[in-house]
Amino acid sequence: MDFVLPVATHNAIIDAAYRSRGYSAQESGQAARFCEMASWHGIKTHNGLKALHLDDHFGSGNKKSPGCVPGAAIEKHPSRFKAAQRWNANRKLGQAVGFEAMEAAMRLADEFGVGIVSVDHAFHYLWGGGYVMDAAKKGYIAYTNCTAALAEVVPFGGKFATLGTNPHSWGFPTTAAVGYPIVIDWATSTVAMGRVQQFVRENKPLPPGSAVDKEGKETTDPTKVAALLPFGQHKGYGLSLIDELMAAYIGGSLPTLRSRPEIAPPGEKTTPNFFFQAIHPDAINGGNFALKRDQQSNVKAVLADILGHGNSPPEGKCMLPGQLEHEAAMRSQAAGGLLFTQAEITEFASIAKSVNVALDVAKLKTV
Repeated sequence: MDFVLPVATHNAIIDAAYRSRGYSAQESGQAARFCEMASWHGIKTHNGLKALHLDDHFGSGNKKSPGCVPGAAIEKHPSRFKAAQRWNANRKLGQAVGFEAMEAAMRLADEFGVGIVSVDHAFHYLWGGGYVMDAAKKGYIAYTNCTAALAEVVPFGGKFATLGTNPHSWGFPTTAAVGYPIVIDWATSTVAMGRVQQFVRENKPLPPGSAVDKEGKETTDPTKVAALLPFGQHKGYGLSLIDELMAAYIGGSLPTLRSRPEIAPPGEKTTPNFFFQAIHPDAINGGNFALKRDQQSNVKAVLADILGHGNSPPEGKCMLPGQLEHEAAMRSQAAGGLLFTQAEITEFASIAKSVNVALDVAKLKTV
């Protein structure tokens, strides 16, 4: 059974929670918008509860060394490349920076065919798939990666966590072809740490091969997780390393220092980095499709071939990345709100009470 939380009530809770922490009306509104988008699409690992949890531990809630500064201003440095922008986020709220950076990349793509924005000195932006999905719905091929808030993944063949969960996110404007944008979004660990926290809330075990305890032994108990393992062994390790290298070129510092200023030598940086890219489909159009197809019909034909031959239901079980998020959005729409478990809604009720937003759980519809 899930509880249906009206979007307006959810957004009022999130907005008020961020405002109570000193964030501006614009930042709080962007945070609420992002959390709504994640929950609408069924992304439990990066919903409002995760966002506030991050701010408590690494953001404005960390009074000794806040990793996120309410009201911070983005510095946009000069660039000799017209299609590239270089930003210093100054520890501004990650969701606000993420939305603005992808918007800037799309504007650059409109003019130059492709646009990139690199962001230094940032704070966790949560679900990368949300930014590329939003761009794909607007007609762009979009990509983003980031370094995670903490080094909590053991590299393949190692024993000490020196990598983040370091996600990669791609979005493709395939709504005309399949009814929704294809979104390929993954953490480079076997599971995200947000999933571990979800399993703790719901008292569920982790899948085998996901994590290790403080002694470096594999565990499925989410309460004993000390570090995560990369997915696909050397393959996930390599993909995680890409994010660390991109961050290193942008200006990021040592992974094991991120969000750990108490152990960082003077002058070292402890913040994540972002990379955003938007491509206008016209910029890569080769103009020579088989059987006189245009670009959109060619994409549709390619996807039909991949899903054909008995691969997809009813004969097979193949689906497209982004399909689950699309189906979750359809469930949210049918329910008339955002869907949360009993454990999640209990947390929302506690947050609502703390920021004086009315929420009567007994009156919420269930599905």
